[in-house]
This record gives sequence, C-alpha cells and structure tokens, in this order.
Amino acid sequence: MSDLHPAASSGFAAGAGTYARGRPDYPAALGAWLRDALRLGPGRSVADLGAGTGKFTRLLAATGADVTAIEPVDAMRAQLAASLPGVTAHAGSAEAMPLEEASLDALVCAQAFHWFSTRAALAEIRRVLKVGGRLGLVWNVRDEAVPWVAELTAIMNAHEGDAPRYHTGAWRDPFPAKGFGPLHEEAFPHGHRGAPEQVILDRTLSVSFIAALPESERARVADAVRGLIARTPELAGRDEVTFPYRTHACWCERIA
Repeated sequence: MSDLHPAASSGFAAGAGTYARGRPDYPAALGAWLRDALRLGPGRSVADLGAGTGKFTRLLAATGADVTAIEPVDAMRAQLAASLPGVTAHAGSAEAMPLEEASLDALVCAQAFHWFSTRAALAEIRRVLKVGGRLGLVWNVRDEAVPWVAELTAIMNAHEGDAPRYHTGAWRDPFPAKGFGPLHEEAFPHGHRGAPEQVILDRTLSVSFIAALPESERARVADAVRGLIARTPELAGRDEVTFPYRTHACWCERIA
C-alpha cells in the first residue's frame, strides 16, 4: 500500500461509490468471532487496515472497541468518513502506519491483505500490536460451486492482469511470520441479497482491475454480466437474488 498497485490506486479511486453499493456486508457470525477470536470489546483498541469505504469498520465499531481506520485511497477514505463520522480515519500504508508502537489490541484486514502480504507489512503490523495482540484477516469469497458464480468469475478473471488476488493463495507466503503464532482459520456461509444490478453487476464493476479499465471495456464487462443474468433461470427477471459467499476468517497472535 505504500507503493500502491495501479489497479488499486486507480480502480478503487474511480469505483468508490460502486464499491460501497455492490460489496456485501459480513455474516452475523463474525460478531462472535471478533469477540472470541480477536477479543474485542469496550476498552480494547483495534485498527482496520485497508478499511476501504468502511464496510468492515462498522462491525468493529459495533464491538464497543476504540476503532481507527487506515486507508490510502482518498476517495475510499472520504466514503468511510462520511458514513462513520465517529471513527478516526487516517491515510497510511501497511508498511508505515501513523500509530504508536504497541498501541493496539487487534488489527484487522478485511478484503485487503492480499494487496500487501509481505514480510515488511507484517513487521509493521507486529510493531503496532501489543504482545498478545491479534491480527485478523477476513475475506468474503464467491462460492464458485454455484455454476453462474463460476461463470461470473471467468468474466472477471479475463481482466485481472497482475493484480494481487485472494484466490492465488500468495497471501499465505509470509506465514509463519516472525513474532507471530500460527494462523487459525474458520469459514462461515454468507449471502448478499438484493437486486441483480446491485449484488451482481455493481459487485463485478467494483473489482479494482475492472474499475480501472477504460470506459469502453468496462461497458463490455457490464454487457457480459447482464447477459449472464438474463440467461440464468435463477436470476433472470428476479427483483431480488442471493449472491452466495463463504467468509474466510483467520487470526494469529503477536507472541514476541
């Protein structure tokens, strides 16, 4: 994030509004995970690193913990500040956070860690966490066991280029990480319900490397997605549909 990938810097800046509309929230089960796995609650401090428009920041605020958001893209951070005026939002990077050493009980990266999954970023995360503090990593992952979701992924992936992605698994490369214990992993079923134009089309157009495409190419992607909706019986002509996800949640503890 200090040397932000062009797909992130241009795509997220251009698509901040679409991101806020099209991205799903998170399953209710994560409330208990934040309490039990990350030990969040009143009197605790947590940072949301790569906070985007604040979709996950809302869940953190609901725990009663003191929440700080860190987001490098100005347009995304402006959306967050407008919707969550009670949260302190800073510009910053994964390698250089504007936070004091050992100042946090937890730090969470939601839909973000694959952009900066380096040893340098983990060293900076270790710096700002207290010993015993916990790092949480969360992703809403499309359920590609559903045929139309797999077809949608194929439409997206044709444009991914060299953008870092969760699905490659490269985010795991820095683990085990110096000063951290092992990763603990869980998965929760989830669904994003709404109009197809919102939960499928806006979701697709919110992907960084799609949002960064020239307008004519984005229009072709949109046409392909609308075509998929029109020819899929469980989607065509529906006022509401459910986009199926699995929410992958991981944590590890700073031990030294």
